[in-house]
Amino acid sequence: MAFGGNDWLSQTMEGPINPNLPICDPHHHLWDYRQVRIPYQRYLLDELLEDTNSGHNIRSTVFIEAESMLRASGPEEMKPVGEVEFVQGISAMSASGLYGDSRIAASIIGSADLNLGEDVRPVLNRLKEASSNRFRGIRHRLTWDSNPEFASSSSKGGADQMKNERFRLGAQILADMDLSLEGWMYHHQLKDLADFAKSVPNLTIILNHIGGFLRTGPYLGKDDQTISIWKEGIAAVSECPNVVIKLGGMGMPMMGFDWHLRDIPVGSEELAHDMEPFISYCIDKFGPTRCMFESNFPVDKVSFSYHVMYNAFKKISSDFDESTINALFHDTAVKTYKVTVD
Repeated sequence: MAFGGNDWLSQTMEGPINPNLPICDPHHHLWDYRQVRIPYQRYLLDELLEDTNSGHNIRSTVFIEAESMLRASGPEEMKPVGEVEFVQGISAMSASGLYGDSRIAASIIGSADLNLGEDVRPVLNRLKEASSNRFRGIRHRLTWDSNPEFASSSSKGGADQMKNERFRLGAQILADMDLSLEGWMYHHQLKDLADFAKSVPNLTIILNHIGGFLRTGPYLGKDDQTISIWKEGIAAVSECPNVVIKLGGMGMPMMGFDWHLRDIPVGSEELAHDMEPFISYCIDKFGPTRCMFESNFPVDKVSFSYHVMYNAFKKISSDFDESTINALFHDTAVKTYKVTVD
């Protein structure tokens, strides 16, 4: 069986902990005909609802760009408008109430190339037109590594793009339009993010996937060095008040936990134990009002199921006070993404 399939995941079933706790999931994708995402080539509203309806109280979600349903023709920089048009339709389906009380893609994050500088403005305007009531910002993928194993064809620039003047101009335009920037990068790029964030203090930046530490390939067996660099980077970024962080993404194989290789999927007790040191470090540095738990589904679904993942998050936070728990699971995300539920 291909790793991460639903049949595999069904071997580890758990009842939900604190099932009434309101949750806003601030990071998931939607796509179809995704040949590189085996076994999840299709992940649309029905597939997402199977996960969000698995026992936890998912009140709303935020869609994050995935280069899905890009326009087949037209100017290259305008092709991502197709993705926002696609998700706006799915969000409207959810808002009808016919699919339950959860509001899927209540806020939408699209894609644009900030290296366009001033020329990114018409792209952002078209994205806003595609979803006048839900579009909240863009993700510009910043992932860069000198090792071919981690080279990303979707990354829009090289090693130093956060220092590039055109990139920073594009970011300032984003801020002036009251839109946010989603930052996906690797652990050794975090200090560059801190420098960049200080240059655009009125731009809200959301750091994806706990800062993207790499523990496979050329980084295998080098945890002492990797985690030290990651901690220094997280500490530097946390000093920037305009940056918030998502706690999740650790189900991606590059993170090095190898949960996806198991015959029986990991349960929430072990998952919480493995994730806790990294999550606690981030909460300690950023504070709960700048942290939010994320699913990163279906990408992380190759390692664990949705209900097990949220049980793990709840176990990690079980000793926190009520306001901290609400911030981590719901309030930080709702505030950051300006989530409104009709």
